[in-house]
Amino acid sequence: MPGEVIAVQDLSFSYNGKLVLDRGGFAVDRGDYIGLVGPNGSGKTTLIRNILGLVSPGEGNISLFGKDLSVFKEWGRIGYLPQKMNSFNLFFPATVREIVGLGLASKAMDPRGEAVEKAMDLVDVGGISGRLVGELSGGQLQRVFLARALVNEPELLILDEPTSAIDPETREKFFTVLQDLNREKAMTVLLITHDVGTIGKYARKFLYLDRRVIFYDTFSNFCLSPEMTELFGPFSQHVICHMHD
Repeated sequence: MPGEVIAVQDLSFSYNGKLVLDRGGFAVDRGDYIGLVGPNGSGKTTLIRNILGLVSPGEGNISLFGKDLSVFKEWGRIGYLPQKMNSFNLFFPATVREIVGLGLASKAMDPRGEAVEKAMDLVDVGGISGRLVGELSGGQLQRVFLARALVNEPELLILDEPTSAIDPETREKFFTVLQDLNREKAMTVLLITHDVGTIGKYARKFLYLDRRVIFYDTFSNFCLSPEMTELFGPFSQHVICHMHD
């Protein structure tokens, strides 16, 4: 179905008087797969937190699924994996299966646990479903929260550096899973990553943020852009474009 899933207009945001986002604007259409990149401190995570209403909004406008953020209530349509799980209590006596199940909008949606099983299998944690989360390694825990973000089969999936603690083999499988969900189920994906070479193989569009939206278009147009060649340098641009091809 056509339509904008995310619309951001003239968004500005400051932390402690420091401008982090400066009149940023872009739109994500249903079925898009966006790779969001930028240097450290460029405002990527801050942008996501604004979109999800996790911080008090700055100046500008944000809408989700055609509704202004201030009145949007359908959070079950969105899956989200934050960059860090610092707020999660590792001593919480819950199993992998129970944590993944927390991502369901309603337990009634999955009476036989099939959705939970499917989500765990997607990220290879089905074999440890009965283990307590406090017993897991950092990479295992990251995969558990990936499964929790996917269990509801959301229409919009927002991921902030989701593969940072995952081994290369699992990382490749995860990107393939996202690509399949995007293509087969038209799941809209917005993914923050530093791995610009790899994401170019999968994402349809490239959003480069450095307080402002510097570039937002297809990878092909990025590769043809003289402005981006000047910004990245010919070698770095070649790496990204070669991986995309």
